[in-house]
Amino acid sequence: MYEVLHEQLLSMARYVRDPPHNAPPPGIEARRLAVYRQLFFGNVESLLSGGFPVMRACLGAKKWQALVESFYADYRCQTPLFTEISAEFLAFLEEGGGAALKLPPWVLELAHYEWVEAALLLSDKCDPAHNTQSDLLDGVLVLSPLAWPLAYQWPVNEISPDYLPQQAPDQPTLLLARRGADLQVHFSRLAPLAHALLASLQAHNCSGREHLQSLAEAIGVDVVAILPQGLALLENLREQGVVYG
Repeated sequence: MYEVLHEQLLSMARYVRDPPHNAPPPGIEARRLAVYRQLFFGNVESLLSGGFPVMRACLGAKKWQALVESFYADYRCQTPLFTEISAEFLAFLEEGGGAALKLPPWVLELAHYEWVEAALLLSDKCDPAHNTQSDLLDGVLVLSPLAWPLAYQWPVNEISPDYLPQQAPDQPTLLLARRGADLQVHFSRLAPLAHALLASLQAHNCSGREHLQSLAEAIGVDVVAILPQGLALLENLREQGVVYG
């Protein structure tokens, strides 16, 4: 009896996931199965539409529907949490999901950009204990866990149904995403030096002077040449709650 019930449940799950490629379980009328399909798939599609509204609008209803159907049928999520479905959808795209649909080349980066907002909003991380008056040059600097430097090949912050780029620009799109005291996620453009400095803060635990020294060596200038600009940048980032001593 157990084996029969188990097989019936698996048969129903396979059909609800992917009706075109799986036979329906025997003895259940199509109308009832359609209700289950709409209930389960509709919930997933609604969650993804809320997490990726720009992508949905840019792809159009037909291609978006096909992409979500492919995700629903083929991808095996690693968590049952609804709050993690955006991350699962991003992983699906990173693994090449939806390739048969011939998606635009910027889809993966746009998905990551939209996921960042949800990830920061839902993050349970908080800023570490810090000294607001610490020496930014000789003290060890810490990047807030709620501030993420981002770099994209495509101008993800500009993509919309009215602007669908066909070629990536020569310069990358450098952004800072941060969750502010107002509990909202804010995005801002970064100059190359600012992005390089924040990326260095992510990767290395050292003083502000050492970070600037590494950047100066990378671009082939004396650290003295960028020290005033670098210190002003660090002070500005501390005022924004991005960098701490």
